[in-house]
Amino acid sequence: MTTPQTPAQHSVAVRPSEGHHTKTPVIAFLGTGRMGGPMAANLARGGFELRVWNRTTSRTADLAQHGAFIARSPAEAVEGAGIVISMMADGPATERAATGPDGFLARFPGLIWVQMATVGASWSARLAVMAARQGVTFVDAPVSGSQGPAQEGQLVILASGPDRVQGVLAPVFGALGRATLWLGPAGDGTKAKLVLNSWLVNLVEATAETLSFAGHLGLDPSSIVELLRSTPLGSPYAVQKATTMLAGNFTPAFALKHALKDAELAVQAAHSSGTRLALTEALLPRWRQTALLHADNDLSAVYITA
Repeated sequence: MTTPQTPAQHSVAVRPSEGHHTKTPVIAFLGTGRMGGPMAANLARGGFELRVWNRTTSRTADLAQHGAFIARSPAEAVEGAGIVISMMADGPATERAATGPDGFLARFPGLIWVQMATVGASWSARLAVMAARQGVTFVDAPVSGSQGPAQEGQLVILASGPDRVQGVLAPVFGALGRATLWLGPAGDGTKAKLVLNSWLVNLVEATAETLSFAGHLGLDPSSIVELLRSTPLGSPYAVQKATTMLAGNFTPAFALKHALKDAELAVQAAHSSGTRLALTEALLPRWRQTALLHADNDLSAVYITA
């Protein structure tokens, strides 16, 4: 296990230099769903030569209009590319794309593989070992941000991996996000993402409970939102989620099913490291129950059952 590092002491924000992307190798992008699609589109619009694959081919149609090559398999997408970015649903899906019958990993040694989905600490370590065995450089770089920031190129990239790849990846990450934080050896990016998402789900749960509590006391929950907005207690994110909860607007920015998956991954990582996340563990049963009917809604839908 790697030694935890403090992000503030090992962070470097990077943005692309004008014209720098012209020297970047061809990029293969695997997984063009709710997050991956906008990310790939930003790369295509940024002038990068892009080859894409998605299990559901219809989700690549818009990218073809931006000039991306649409591949029939992960291996075909990666053929001729120097960088492959994976943004799959989870660890098993990522492994299938890498090592399945049409996988890329054993066919193209020398690649830089940037794994940007939230797959958990154990899967990140497993994928890194698989990559090393095939002579592929593995970069663990999950993102902080939802669909809106993905569309706007305003994600924060929690990158970790060898120092030697930072230069070639700087323009790529610059097209995807507003900042890149290099956090240490591969795997530390995922660890940081799990910490952030544990904080996020607890904040959303606290917000939902607070509004419900106010209502049961006979108070107008909207007055509590205004109170939070006017004090240091109300973070912008909590106030925004509280507002959507009261409006009953659960259009997904971060789907409940994905937030639940990330919360479970955080709990697993905590157990593996010899500690517990008591708050995160406590919310899981009700979130699982809520997800039975609201999995594709925004995570703020947990207010319905609070």
